[in-house]
Amino acid sequence: MLTSLQNPLVKQMRKLHRAKERQEQQLFLLEGTHLLEEACMANCPLVVVCCTPLWQDHHAKLWDAIVARSPRTELVSEAVLQAIATTVHPDGVVAVAKRDCLRPLNGAIRMGIALETLQDPGNLGTVIRTATAAGADGLWLSADSVDLDHPKVLRASAGQWFRLPMIVSPDLQADIQPLKQQGVRVVSTSPTATITYWEVDFTPPTLILLGNEGAGLSPELAAAADINVKIPLAVGVESLNVAIAAALILYEAQRQRGFNPIP
Repeated sequence: MLTSLQNPLVKQMRKLHRAKERQEQQLFLLEGTHLLEEACMANCPLVVVCCTPLWQDHHAKLWDAIVARSPRTELVSEAVLQAIATTVHPDGVVAVAKRDCLRPLNGAIRMGIALETLQDPGNLGTVIRTATAAGADGLWLSADSVDLDHPKVLRASAGQWFRLPMIVSPDLQADIQPLKQQGVRVVSTSPTATITYWEVDFTPPTLILLGNEGAGLSPELAAAADINVKIPLAVGVESLNVAIAAALILYEAQRQRGFNPIP
């Protein structure tokens, strides 16, 4: 059992708390039983899994599945687990996975969502969770946003991170153009729009654009939209949380077309 905080594996896993290290190593952390279950169901390539003896005893079936798919498994002390985890109260297991386990964006888009310069990992994780629940076909994220594999993003997604096809785009504006050429309409939100989001016909293939929590969409990306919509707000309220805005529009789209997500 690993008990030393100076162990090379422990040091390597602690480095993955930082975005730069995740990028350089092309690895990221999975924390908690639920995320690990979802990773296994998605056949995400695991590199190493560390757990406490108590966790192993309580999750024998999952542990057997992990041993069968991970090239390295380690029992660790509570102190070591606390050191490698990013949460204050980890539930007993932390794993390292390869960055290449995202589901690819393939096939026609019926409903997609694109996010520009999102900075809050909780917001991004919640949008991922909501988009998956609403049956979206995919998500585009601008490269200047919070890391897609930030630990808080994964936790806020409640495991849906592994189910939604996603891509990090170095140029959202360029990536949107082929979709428009394929007949996908682009809808953005704007406080100055003249129509509300429920007045739009969402039955054709649609991509929803949402921007930064404070600044909104850049002028360049906003110009790429075919339709601008507003979410009505009471007097004195400036804006909604971006994840709430995403939920409202995604579920209005599903209400109009009937809920029929791709399996």
